[in-house]
Amino acid sequence: MTTSHPPAFTLTVDVQPAALVVHVAGDLDHETCDELMRAVDRHLGDHRGSEGRILELRLDFASLGSIDSMGLATLLMIRRRTDAAGLRLRLDRRTRCLDRLLEITGTLEHLTRPATRAAGSGAPGPADGRTAGHAPG
Repeated sequence: MTTSHPPAFTLTVDVQPAALVVHVAGDLDHETCDELMRAVDRHLGDHRGSEGRILELRLDFASLGSIDSMGLATLLMIRRRTDAAGLRLRLDRRTRCLDRLLEITGTLEHLTRPATRAAGSGAPGPADGRTAGHAPG
């Protein structure tokens, strides 16, 4: 009997002058969602107040395998944190499976709309990852 193993979950963080880009590869699920949340928290905390203030968090899903309800809950938590910090959240290169989950659960617009303005923050820009390309799922 042949068993299939899920793809390894990896996060690659790219710090750009005004953005933090997290490349998500593999399955974002109940076993891996805490790793994404910790990485986002750690890197946003590390770069807050450094020479260039982070203005947006970009999550790149080009290599996403699948996502479950805990992965979705993590994205919603990240959205709450970026809104509170006055940061833009972009979901770049969303796969079809991610878009389908967001559509079915009614969270697509919430996660891709421009951020709400936090006290003392600049005007946020668009958050729709489709502008960065749409990867097939």
